[in-house]
Amino acid sequence: MRKVFLRSLAIFATLSLAGATLPALAPTVAAQTAPSTYQPKFPGDPARSDSEAAALAYMRVVIRAQRQFNKQYDHFATSLAELVHSGSFTKRMVNPDRGDYTVGFEGKKDSYILTLTPKQLDATHRSFYAEDDGKIRADEEKPADDKSPVVK
Repeated sequence: MRKVFLRSLAIFATLSLAGATLPALAPTVAAQTAPSTYQPKFPGDPARSDSEAAALAYMRVVIRAQRQFNKQYDHFATSLAELVHSGSFTKRMVNPDRGDYTVGFEGKKDSYILTLTPKQLDATHRSFYAEDDGKIRADEEKPADDKSPVVK
C-alpha cells in the first residue's frame, strides 16, 4: 500500500513540475514559429507570399493544361472539368476554392479567361488574370484584367 502511495506521489509531482514548465516554454515555441518574410521558391519568383506562390503555380498548371488540350483537340477546354488529365491538371484542381484564393474560369472553344481572386486583397494577396495568350497579369488594388501589368 505504501509503495502505491509513493508511486502515485512521484507521478503527481512529475506532472505538476511538467505543467509548471510548459507555460515557460510557450513563448520560446511561439517565437520559433512566428511568421517570417516570404522566401522565394525559385530564382525570379514574382510571388509576394506563400499564398501567391500557390495561386501562380495553379495558374501555370491550368495554362499548360489548356495549351496541351488545344494541341490535342484543336480547341480549348470550356470548363475546368474538361482539363482533368491534361498535363498535370487533376480532378481535385476543379474545385474553385484554392485556400486564400477563388478561381474564376470562362472557357470557349477559341479562348478562355482564368482569374484567381484573393479572399482578402492586399499587397501580399494580389488578384491574377490570364487568358489564352498565356500571360499572367496581376493587380493589388482591384480584380486583375487584361489591362493589368504582366507578372514578371
